[in-house]
This record gives sequence, structure tokens and C-alpha cells, in this order.
Amino acid sequence: MNPTRRTVLLAAAAATMLPSSPAMAAPRAAAALQPYASYWYPDSLPSGSPGTGITWRSLKSWRAADDPDLAFNAASVPLAPRFTPTPANPTARSGQARIQSLVSFGPTSSNPSQGSATADYYAFGHWAYVDELVFWGGSSGEGLILAPNAPIVDAAHRHGVPVLGNIFLPPVAYGGQLRWTRDLVQKDAAGRYPLAERLVAVAAAYGFDGWFVNAETGGGDSVLGAAVLGFVRELKSLAAARGQRVTWYDSMTVNGAVSWQGALNGSNQAFFEAADDMFVDFRWTASSLASSGTRADQLGRSRYELWAGVDVEASGWNKSVNWDAIVPSGRAHVTSLGLYRPEWTRNQLPSPRTPEDFHAADDRFWSGRSLDPSRPDATDSWRAPAVSVADRSTVASLPFASVFNTGHGLRWYEEGAVTSDTPWNHLGLQDRMPSRQWVVRTEGGGARPAVGFDFADAWRGGSSVLVEGELDAPTVVDVYATRLPIGVDTVVELTHRTDAGAVNVELAVATGEPGAPGTTPPYSYLPVNSVNGGLAGDSVNGWQTATVRLTGLTGTLHALGVRLTATEGPVKWRLGGIAVRDAVETPAPPTGLRVTAASGGDLRLAWNSAPGAVRHHTLHRVLPDGTRRFLGGTCQNAYFLGGLQPEQGERAARFELRAVGELYTSSAPVTLTHPW
Repeated sequence: MNPTRRTVLLAAAAATMLPSSPAMAAPRAAAALQPYASYWYPDSLPSGSPGTGITWRSLKSWRAADDPDLAFNAASVPLAPRFTPTPANPTARSGQARIQSLVSFGPTSSNPSQGSATADYYAFGHWAYVDELVFWGGSSGEGLILAPNAPIVDAAHRHGVPVLGNIFLPPVAYGGQLRWTRDLVQKDAAGRYPLAERLVAVAAAYGFDGWFVNAETGGGDSVLGAAVLGFVRELKSLAAARGQRVTWYDSMTVNGAVSWQGALNGSNQAFFEAADDMFVDFRWTASSLASSGTRADQLGRSRYELWAGVDVEASGWNKSVNWDAIVPSGRAHVTSLGLYRPEWTRNQLPSPRTPEDFHAADDRFWSGRSLDPSRPDATDSWRAPAVSVADRSTVASLPFASVFNTGHGLRWYEEGAVTSDTPWNHLGLQDRMPSRQWVVRTEGGGARPAVGFDFADAWRGGSSVLVEGELDAPTVVDVYATRLPIGVDTVVELTHRTDAGAVNVELAVATGEPGAPGTTPPYSYLPVNSVNGGLAGDSVNGWQTATVRLTGLTGTLHALGVRLTATEGPVKWRLGGIAVRDAVETPAPPTGLRVTAASGGDLRLAWNSAPGAVRHHTLHRVLPDGTRRFLGGTCQNAYFLGGLQPEQGERAARFELRAVGELYTSSAPVTLTHPW
């Protein structure tokens, strides 16, 4: 990335370097220390001492068996297959441009492995439009090679999105040293590149999908350029054998100099051919992208393996972009799109910012000013991804359930009751998000209600979907595009609550695709409840759960939604959960819950996973009065608890760990008592 686009964070980190003798912080021992996402230098370390909270590590010295935090950082959710439903609007294309997203979820150092106690987080949920996520970061004063933390990988994989770690060799102006580039591409006695093997081993051990290579340290020559090219070729070969990917950033050229081309041309073609795809620097023009696409075609490669970079870090949807140079509306897309730092949607909000503020901004960015992918605003200068790119879904097997948990919240809810009032974030707990946020269809031109994630109440997790407005006509909200088989025992469970007004609720189900892009799925409407006392279902804490049989339907369920008809308004209605199943499945409990390290109120816990499908684990503390307090959840088999304090008169802390299945059924608890 060119120096003018470098963040203040990198400059500040570079300034932490002090002139002294080489040093490495001592490796963490078996104390109960907070685990963080991992980062390394290729081999040699900076001069001086690391700043507070920074640990300098050498990738060359890394071994999985010696990694004390691996259990906290290794993702567990496999990469889900995706399908492409009929596009939500006539301009969204499938099989053409896709989107690569370069996101800094946190700082390079001190980025917690498994979430933290704040709801102020980039809890991204528009995965349907993203084809590749890059875990952006790195600095000369902290580390240059970043492995994404497990919650991000687990959330992305649940939506079918591969995640790449980042290799950042910074410009000299930001502390970059050419020796780190040479370290990365060093050869062993056999002429191999040992750090290429080590990078592939890290990705395999941590469960992510490959590497983004960004060599921006200037001063190299053709000898170094040839070495970097050989390294990328070997990295790609080793990565492909493990199902991993390599993306090259348009920075270093084949002669070893750093010269951003803004195009695929003779200066960087060899690197593109060596990698799976290439991020084209922001200097592109309409003509350079056109020639780049043509060159890719001539090489027998897809032009959509070129990501045309758009820098949105500073201005987000206010960015002026020549969209027709990338994703023209009247002809085939020219290349794919690379979005640099779309977490602007969170960062630009004034403090204090709420989760609702963030999701409203993120909807504006990804769906457009209309906030409805099925009805793009043609006057919007920001061509939102939903306007050009067809959404994808992974909802294709039973059982399927969602409680619309976005991966952060102000509290934690279980069956509508608050079991923790501590704000939190943990993307690994995020549900599969609705792919079209938010398609709303009102009959007869009725007023469109407001639809979005709400954090004031939830059935489970931290959020629910809130529909609010007059509802002066029957209104259908599309919820999920699916490919779910319908059997004789298939049912849909809907958990909902009416907070204001009165509304008749029907389940909208479609067993076929819409006739054309932008048209309504061929829904059938099945009664869920009636304001006159129909199928009310079970009621807990004001929430109703109804079980709807798909009587008379066969084949495959292609779309799920709800139709709301108000009889008294205005309406405030919540959707807390949806499940599609043939049978109720409850996981077996985990085993072997144990404390692996303790320092006062800081504990590291580990356990053995139960056999069979487990979505995640939940950990509770049993208080002296018998109530259960939610402490956290994770998809891993290890968890860190920090800052625990004894309750009055309590001699030991009591914990319960449960496995949670895809239907949000919980296993019997496994218990642990830890003396104070």
C-alpha cells in the first residue's frame, strides 16, 4: 500500500523501535495470560526492545507443538460450500466480479484471541457479497506476519468465505527494512524456501486459508525480485497442496523495485502468474483495468482474479469511484473489486457508538442508500456491492437454525432472559446472517417499515431482528435464501414477539426460485399465529415459539421469510429465532474440563470436545444462590477467563460447560470447581 495510505497506527508502532541490541521478549510460560492473535517477523528481529504489550517473535522459530496459544487461536469451523440464488435485483451479476475485503479488526498486538468485553466492534455480517477476506495489519514495531484470530475465521467459514493472513513488508518510511524481505525469501541448503513451508504450516495449524503477500519495502534489485518470485511460486505450490490460496499485492515488480502499477502488466505479470490472484493498486484507470482484464484473458486466467483496489478507509460511501471502470451496469464486469478498510463504517461513527449505529452504517455501505438490495437507489453515487454482485448463501443442509446473533451485544440472553449484563463481542458465535439485508416487500405500495438488528432484547445471544412501522399493508420480509430438503417430518420453528401493536404472522416459504432477478420468490404462506388466537405456540418471557409443519410441500426449500399483517398499529415486532429441522438433536457433553493455568482470578480452561456436531460451547458460573451467569462462548476447546472475583463467602468458583448444537440445544453440563 503506498505510504500516503498508511495509517497513523503503523507510524506510531514504528516509533516504538529503540536503538539497542537485538532482543526477543521471553516466551509465555504456563501462567494464565490473556491469549492474543499471533504475529511474527520472518526471522531477525528489530533492534531495541518491544513496546509495552508487544512480543517479538520469529516465524522461522515457530513450531505448532511449542505454541502456547494455539488452542485459543485455531479455528474450528470448516469452509462451507456456497450457492448463488437468483439475484435480488437485475443489475447484480453472478459469475463475474467478486469482492475482496481487507479489514483491520484490531491492532497487530494485544488483539484478543476470543473476543472481549465490549460491543464496540466491527461485527461484519454482509458475508454474502465477499469472496475473500484479508486479515489486514502489521507494523515494523510489532510484527509483519499476521495470523487471523479464530472468531473471524469461524464466522467467515460459516458463510463460505476464505480468510487470508497478511504478510506486510512495510515501506522504508514506515520502518521497513530490506533485511526482512531477504529473511522471508531465504533459501536452505537444498535451495528451498523454508519460510514458505512455515507459512503453510501456520495456516494449516490455525485453520485459515492462505496468505496475502504485500512486499512494499523499497531498495531491492533484480536479484531480490527473482528471489521473491521464486518464494511466491513455492508458497503457492505448497499452499495449493493444502487447499490454501496466495494473493499478490501490486507493489514490488519483477526487477525488485517497489513501483505500484495500478494494472496487470509486464512489470508484475510473473507475480500474478505465480499467485492465485492479485490486488491491483489504487492507481488504476479505466484504460489500465481494461488492458489488465484483456491481459488476464490472454494468459488463460480469469479477469476476475484481479481485485481493483478501492480505498474506503477515509471516506467510505462518500468515496468518488469510477464504478463503470470496474462493474459497469450495461456490460460485463471488467475486473473484481478490492475494498481496502471497509471497517470505516464503524470507525467513522462518533463515540459513544451503539451496535445499532454500526449495523445501520454497514447496511448503508453494503446494500446502498435504499437499504434494500431488491430496490437499489439509482441516484446513489455510491454503487453498493449489492447493486453489482449477486449474494451467496450456505444454508443448504439440515438442521439449520439462527437466533440472529451478530457476534456482539450489550447483554447475553438465553430464552429471553438476561444471563449476563456485560457487553461483549465474539464473531465465532455469530449466526449465518441473512444474505439480503434487508429485502422488504409491501403489498399495494404500502409504507416500508424499518428493519434491522436490534440489541435492546433477544431470544438468545445478543440481538434480534426488529420490524417497526405502521405496516399499513401486508409486508413480507425475506429472511434466508436456502437449499434445504423437505421431508415428511420437516418443520420450521419461529420464535417471535410483538412489543407494540397487533400483528398476524405467517411463515413465507418458497419451493422454487423467482422467475427473474429482482422478482419475488414464489411464496406460500403458512399461519404462525393469529391476533385472534390462532397458533400461539409456547410463550416464554413474552416470546412465542410456533412449530409450523410444511404439510403438502415437497422438494427443496429455496426461500424463507415472514409475512406480517397488522390489525393495530404502529407495530413493533421482533424475530428472535428460526429453525428448520426433521428431528430435535441434542449434543453429547464435552469431557475433561480442566484448568491449565491460573493466576489469581485469571484462568485458562481446556476440555475435550464431544463426539458429533457441536456448534459452539458455552461457559457459565454457578453463583452461591444457584443462579447461572454466562461467562462466554467459543468454538474452540479452550477458553480464557480474566478478572474473576470470589462472591461473598465463596470458597470456590463453580463452572458449567455445555456443548451447543446447530439447533441451539444444549448438552448436559460438565462441571468444574476451582478454589480461591
